[in-house]
Amino acid sequence: MSWLPEIEEIHRRRRLAEQCGGAEAVARHHAGGKLTVRERIDRVLDPGSFREVGKLAGRASYGRDGKLAAFEPAPYVMGLGRIDRRPVAIGGEDYTIRAGTGFGSDRRKGGQGGFIEDLAWDYRIPLINLVDGTGGTVNTAKRKGYTVVPGYGQDGFERSVDLMGIVPVVSAVMGTTAGGPSARALLCHWSIMVRGQSQIFAAGPPVVERAFGTKVTKEELGGAKISADTAGTIDNVAESEEDCFRQIRRFLSYLPQNVWELPPQVACDDPVDRCEGALASIVPRSNRQAYNMRRLIDLVVDRDSLFEIQGTFGRAVITGLARMGGRVVGIIANNPMFGGIMDYKAARKQAHFVELADMFNVPLVFFADIPGFMIGPESEANAVLREGVRARYVGLQVGVPVFTVIVRKCYGMAGGGVIDRRGLNFKIAWPSAEWGSLPLEGGVKAAYRREIESAPDPARREREIEEELRQLASPFRTAEAFAVEDLIDPRETRPYLCQFIEALQPRLKSQPGPRLKAGVRP
Repeated sequence: MSWLPEIEEIHRRRRLAEQCGGAEAVARHHAGGKLTVRERIDRVLDPGSFREVGKLAGRASYGRDGKLAAFEPAPYVMGLGRIDRRPVAIGGEDYTIRAGTGFGSDRRKGGQGGFIEDLAWDYRIPLINLVDGTGGTVNTAKRKGYTVVPGYGQDGFERSVDLMGIVPVVSAVMGTTAGGPSARALLCHWSIMVRGQSQIFAAGPPVVERAFGTKVTKEELGGAKISADTAGTIDNVAESEEDCFRQIRRFLSYLPQNVWELPPQVACDDPVDRCEGALASIVPRSNRQAYNMRRLIDLVVDRDSLFEIQGTFGRAVITGLARMGGRVVGIIANNPMFGGIMDYKAARKQAHFVELADMFNVPLVFFADIPGFMIGPESEANAVLREGVRARYVGLQVGVPVFTVIVRKCYGMAGGGVIDRRGLNFKIAWPSAEWGSLPLEGGVKAAYRREIESAPDPARREREIEEELRQLASPFRTAEAFAVEDLIDPRETRPYLCQFIEALQPRLKSQPGPRLKAGVRP
């Protein structure tokens, strides 16, 4: 006698689970331009690589004969898969079943703790959260017969926090999310949302209206314009779900499976000795004139390898992952199109990215053109000093090699934040570079005020002093004193950096593991 009847029952229940919330609910979901969670997982992963876990979990009812009468799948789908042939853990809410809210089991599949996070932790593999749920509801009390203290239950945020120091964690906000799932979406190394489809907030419009008497739409409260562009709550924005999946795969392609491994190296058909003639004239003669820093980066790194992070937030600085000679590097570049100056948003963005790169053994390359901190009453009210000093504090705790290419300006405390003072202190400069405590313009008037005011012709004397100091400020004089390690032809930047990045690989191999840091951030 075989077990075929029971085996067939397993397959029947699997087919029921694959129906999600039923044909009508799935049709409504598709009508809103959204894919189901299983469709999303299939598009993120390598084809045919998904192995679902817990497919039979859910709520069942039985007839008097003991046979299954009805079955509602658990509103969370998760399991094991591969991206570029590397294993990952992945899971997400099924919004077609009660808006992705939990189904009340003692052991969660995922969403807020649960098996999927434990799997990523135990196997040391990346975790992808496809967030599309609304969290808890007030009817929990009716179902349980009592109210619960926040953080109750077997699974909390503890494992989520642990994962942040061990494996890459990605969160994709695929719909409207509030409460616990919103917090879960932020407990990651990189986050993304879909423009016009995704919103994230602490509480939704009905709660806001009840509290403040103000009517707002979901998009006004937590759409991409607020969450990514203004607040920086979410890192990147996708134009469609397919674009979202493409960006997830690309982000993970730069990172190791865990902190005990090195970032993956790929074959590179871009010559490491490529010298771009355009770099000789990309920086204008006038230090007040802007230029395209993204184009500069593209001319130095492997072609088409820059993956920008938080591109619409803190625009005075550009942060992203790239490759040089097929090896992963982290890029931090001041953006003269937005003044290049460090405001509180740029400082926060830089600090977060430096921690990300350091966590996963990614060496850093700074392209510096920074005139200093943003000044003024509004900037002070936004705590620019605290954010700026915090960024410098984080930078002084990194364990990865750091290179600084001084492209143009490098002034003051903010300029000091792009220098690797705890490491090799390796700085190379272009002939367009200038540095100091303050720019000459304005700095001369402050330092020589009495001399200028007492001169027969104050304006002329100010110009004379500026010219004297400008000659002393020549980068050639600093190079003569070995106060900058090298002054190079800008066209040599790529081969110069590629050679050193290749040479530092033994250093990276010698320091795998979690980054444990002491102290309290400013």
